[in-house]
Amino acid sequence: MKDYFYSLLRKYIGLFVLSQNSVVEIDPTTPLLVGKFPQGKVAFRSSAQPAESVNEFDEHKVVKIENVADNKPDYLIISGLIHYERDIQSMLAQARALCSQETRLVLTYYSSMWRPLATLASKLGLRRRVPESNWLAHEDVQNLLTLEDFELIRLDQKVLIPVYIPLISGFVNRCLAPLPLLRTLCLLNIAIARPISYGASKAEPSVSIVVPARNEAGNIEDIVKRLPVMGPDDELIFIEGNSTDATWKAIQEVQQRYGGERTILIDQQDGKGKGDAVRKGFSLATKDVLMILDADMTVPPEDLPKFYNAIKDGKGEFINGTRLVYPMEKEAMRFFNLLGNKFFALAFSFVLGQRYKDTLCGTKVISRSNYLKLQANRSYFGDFDPFGDFDLIFGAARMGLKIVEVPISYRERLYGETNISRWRHGAILLAMLVFAARRIKFL
Repeated sequence: MKDYFYSLLRKYIGLFVLSQNSVVEIDPTTPLLVGKFPQGKVAFRSSAQPAESVNEFDEHKVVKIENVADNKPDYLIISGLIHYERDIQSMLAQARALCSQETRLVLTYYSSMWRPLATLASKLGLRRRVPESNWLAHEDVQNLLTLEDFELIRLDQKVLIPVYIPLISGFVNRCLAPLPLLRTLCLLNIAIARPISYGASKAEPSVSIVVPARNEAGNIEDIVKRLPVMGPDDELIFIEGNSTDATWKAIQEVQQRYGGERTILIDQQDGKGKGDAVRKGFSLATKDVLMILDADMTVPPEDLPKFYNAIKDGKGEFINGTRLVYPMEKEAMRFFNLLGNKFFALAFSFVLGQRYKDTLCGTKVISRSNYLKLQANRSYFGDFDPFGDFDLIFGAARMGLKIVEVPISYRERLYGETNISRWRHGAILLAMLVFAARRIKFL
């Protein structure tokens, strides 16, 4: 039972902890978890820790607790300890002191509905006999995290069958346990939280605004004129893609006309689709914050400072626009497009574990450092997103980034025609949803 359960736990946590990530488990009870990760380390809070417990671990895996913060771990894991701690808040305060701003805390705990079965398993020798005094509700855990300056990012519920039964356990735990009703019966809860700092000084990062443009000649100059100043040294990057109108000529002209007033970089994409253009633009970007603005200007350039402030002030680490809060202009979105947006928002929120009201809004913001990490692990999902939106959404979800949505007033297109094919691209989105569900939700 123990080996099977920990193999599941490693798989679930391994969705977030990548091979290059440094991870430290605090007061582990077994080497079956972090000991299996390539850069996994363990640390013990008390020198009074039983020697036989410490001796289970390779000495190269053990770090002194006072050295953990210096190493700035990507992930800090506290597995099951809240059931035995007399003062959980103090334990979380100690953990907070070990975190950098980029560290993610992974906290695992068990559902109180399983308490009788856990007690029985201990009596039968299927698990260690330990004095379990705390069985907390999700709200209690979230409240304790908040008290010690952690923000809960996501909560996953896993494992309906913690013992290995050939054919049955794998099917039930992978296909049935994540479903909306059944997941409330799961044994294991995995909470991912990030440290937050109140009153911290806010840096003023500069922004690279990437504008993918195909057949948008009539909008190019207005983008330059209307784009507000955000950071101290912003850059505007136009990527033209296979246009049949004068878009490339318009881009060249605005660079010549306005290049003395602001930094404007221009290029043409190598492949096809918005996703390819976005990746091309991000490869040219040099600033701390990366931002996408669709060239159709259905999201007004004047709204971009809202996105900038959200990431600058630490409100989120992946900022997504949502067009479904404020009333839209009459011709801004067709009825079936609106229905599709609502369906995919609900479906992707379920799959990704964080709320999305509008997955298809083209305006998205991420720090350059997080994008480089996302880029390095893009192969997990593959490179088949023609839009560029879901490449970022999937990667942000897997990295445990805090996702925040900024409502915008969605405007009617004034020039040209949409580049989106409702049914063909809808079918692609559905395929991507199924693929993401298999890689994130139904593990």
